[in-house]
Amino acid sequence: MIARKLQPTITNALNHGKAIIIMGPRQVGKSTLLKQLFGARQDVLWLNGDEPDVPAIFDQATSIRLKAFIGNRKVVIVDEAQRISDIGLKLKLIIDNISDVQLVASGSSSFELSNKINEPLTGRKFEYQLFPLSFGEMVDDTDLLTEKRMLKHRMVYGYYPDVVTSSGLEREVLANLTSSYLYKDILSLDRVQKSEQLVRLLQCLAFQVGSQVSYNELAIHVGLDAKTVERYISILEKCFIIFRLMSFSRNVRNELRKSRKIYFYDNGVRNAIIGNYSPLETRLSNEIGALWENFAIAERVKKNIYDRTFCNQWFWRTKAQQEIDYIEESDGKISAFEFKWNPKKVVRVPQSFASAYPGSSFCSITPENIEDFLL
Repeated sequence: MIARKLQPTITNALNHGKAIIIMGPRQVGKSTLLKQLFGARQDVLWLNGDEPDVPAIFDQATSIRLKAFIGNRKVVIVDEAQRISDIGLKLKLIIDNISDVQLVASGSSSFELSNKINEPLTGRKFEYQLFPLSFGEMVDDTDLLTEKRMLKHRMVYGYYPDVVTSSGLEREVLANLTSSYLYKDILSLDRVQKSEQLVRLLQCLAFQVGSQVSYNELAIHVGLDAKTVERYISILEKCFIIFRLMSFSRNVRNELRKSRKIYFYDNGVRNAIIGNYSPLETRLSNEIGALWENFAIAERVKKNIYDRTFCNQWFWRTKAQQEIDYIEESDGKISAFEFKWNPKKVVRVPQSFASAYPGSSFCSITPENIEDFLL
């Protein structure tokens, strides 16, 4: 069983009088992580919101009824918590009235779960995000050399646990994942009313990985207005399918402002959306570059979240089309990165960036030094 980076973090957060909230997309291993943390204990009450009788337990619940139901258990786990109406208020009842119980809740969509818990659980929770497996987790499970040899495979099929552990069946697993999660769960959300347009939007975003995205242009392609496109993108982001990078600007005259790029948390999902699983060697160089950029940035985002590294993240571009793929700012220090699949490609920091931001660092990330960026 592949160990998750979140496991020691969550272990250290237990028994501090706060609920543990774990959010992330379906099939990334939230239930498996909970079993790793609590599976050996006998004093755990396991509840799954997908089971039809579990929401009834919380229906019109009072603190007295919940105390009686929990009994002598010391840990209460509510998986798929977003299925339970007013779940935040129900969890608050437990935290406020049953002080010797460690409460843990997980959910497959921050869009649904966060909206239901944030206000009731203000100051009463530690919140964590779980993603598909990461480069660092796979290195820990095997070794660095093995995982670097697998980079071409990961860039096509990604890191979802079932994909990683189902050698030879990656396409089938990704097809089931996208059809059951992307095109079923997300399209069932009340605010998503035009399923065909959302599918086309996802496909457009998949083809534009690494490029600047215009909501107006997307709206024309998918047959929606720009505001609806922006709302759908926000939903996809809150469901952990995609994430946005905004452009970095400190009011230098020729820097672009209000621009954005959109990346997928998992390369395999991106490729499944457009049905392209062709080997890396057969792809055009610009697509290989886009896949490498998506892979490296998504893995860096995971690493920063797991390491609790608090930093700002952007890309940088000028009106003269000088560009840097990825920028981080942490504690006032600016670090710039370019992503090149070909290690022999010579990359230099744009002079206008170096002049505008003296003291910043610059590095080219290739398969040869990816461990420096992700470990």
